[in-house]
Amino acid sequence: MGSPREPFLTPAVDGITAIDTGMAGHRELNAVYLVAASQPTLIETGPGADGQVVVAALDRLGIGPDDLAHIVVTHIHVDHAGGAGSLLQRYPRARVWAHVRGAPHLVDPSRLIASTARTYGEDRMRAWYGQTLACPIERVASVEEGDSIPLGDRALDVIHAPGHASHQIALQDSVTGAMFTGEAIGSYLPWADAFRPALPPPEVDVELALDTVRRLGERHPSTLLTSHFGPVVDVDAGLERAAERIRDWSQAVRRHLESDPTADDDAVATTLLRQARREYDADSSFPFDLDRYDALGSIRMNAQGLSRYWRKRWEREATTAS
Repeated sequence: MGSPREPFLTPAVDGITAIDTGMAGHRELNAVYLVAASQPTLIETGPGADGQVVVAALDRLGIGPDDLAHIVVTHIHVDHAGGAGSLLQRYPRARVWAHVRGAPHLVDPSRLIASTARTYGEDRMRAWYGQTLACPIERVASVEEGDSIPLGDRALDVIHAPGHASHQIALQDSVTGAMFTGEAIGSYLPWADAFRPALPPPEVDVELALDTVRRLGERHPSTLLTSHFGPVVDVDAGLERAAERIRDWSQAVRRHLESDPTADDDAVATTLLRQARREYDADSSFPFDLDRYDALGSIRMNAQGLSRYWRKRWEREATTAS
């Protein structure tokens, strides 16, 4: 199924509109946001395959080729930043911002593309994510923890948010207090009122992910604006549920590997799928749709990430003990 070509727009908070990119042919999976600042700013780009949807949405919102000033990505995975290169061609005055560790991969995305192809397979990567174009180096800016990105009449405060990826950032809007979380709290599935973690290889770190959730809460955001998908209005409950899911998935994999240290990815994924089904069924009255659920990042990919995390952690602990 191809991505829907008509943009679907939803007001998120004052001056911020969510754009559903229709990723992988599904609604309510992938969001980018337009901040209607005096310097209009796009948060995330979606994958290259959904670029036409994003452009159509910006057109509808009155943002022409010379109007967009900034593109800010929470991290450089292709579902969040894969469309950056093509959008820079469409919007010649725009600059793209990313964490200092991620920015070089916008300029040269070859390693990112290769990693995505290994994870999803070449055919699926092309069908779901399309082409990821390089960004001109002179139009890429990097940020770190504590920086602020000026948008004219408002600003975005930068919070380093590792756990899902070492180069991930969250962004807090100076006007509304709303926070763009990327995948720092995992994914929120509004059609099911369910949360699910996002813990892929190679950089998943459970302790850092939980610490990130805690630190985001300390900033008292008014709303959480997730990339997958949309606003979470009850911030405290959302952060608590997100952290609980991260802990539960992590412990499910730990227990499996302790009982079967040589378990392969498929076996661990079977255990993790059972965990995900129990959580989903407890949260939601809607039938479990694995294709839609897995389009956010497959259960198998999370099994790979968490298996790698635990084995490396145990290896470090054994080395320290000796």
